[in-house]
Amino acid sequence: MTPPAPMLVINPNSNPAVTAGIDRAVAPFRLADGPRIECVTLEQGPFGIESAHDGAVVAPMLAALVSERRDAGAIVIACFSDPGLAACREVAQAPVIGIGEAGMTTAMARAGQVGVIALSEGSIRRHWARWRALGIASRVAGEVAVEASVADSGDPAVFPRLEAAGAALAAQGAEALVLGCAGMADQRGALEQALGLPVIDPVQAASALAISAILARA
Repeated sequence: MTPPAPMLVINPNSNPAVTAGIDRAVAPFRLADGPRIECVTLEQGPFGIESAHDGAVVAPMLAALVSERRDAGAIVIACFSDPGLAACREVAQAPVIGIGEAGMTTAMARAGQVGVIALSEGSIRRHWARWRALGIASRVAGEVAVEASVADSGDPAVFPRLEAAGAALAAQGAEALVLGCAGMADQRGALEQALGLPVIDPVQAASALAISAILARA
């Protein structure tokens, strides 16, 4: 039997530590008969995608990389802002999934009201514009920022801020939480246990969708 086409996960920033965290997050999806999962770093990107400008800078770089990887059966853009998603979908020969959209839709499949733990107040403003454009703003109970950088978001020292943000969102009515940065992937399990609410890692959510797309086409 022909093996399935590989799944490509792209970290749009140039921080290899974030890519390593993404790689750990997708480890449960590396199945014996499943697609090979390749996590890559956009080495020419900024060290973190933390502004609209950063997203605009990496969009053409992502589209160029996606257009070259015609071997991929599905592609995941591993940044919660989903930079360059529309452009990548235009040039790709396979499904392209943004972790922002995937994380939110997965959370909404599990709960009526969703809370988002964001990196910064600036990212919250960008996110709300996206939720309104996607027509899902009414399903968002709120967002709370932990005021961390992408590079720091996986640091255990940030965990108390994540826990406090999650508790605040639960008080606002959130029934499930979404981690608003790919760099937070290592914090998911401990946060879910501490809060007693479903916590969605958007990288894992996007990976599940990507794998299902590959296997459906196999």
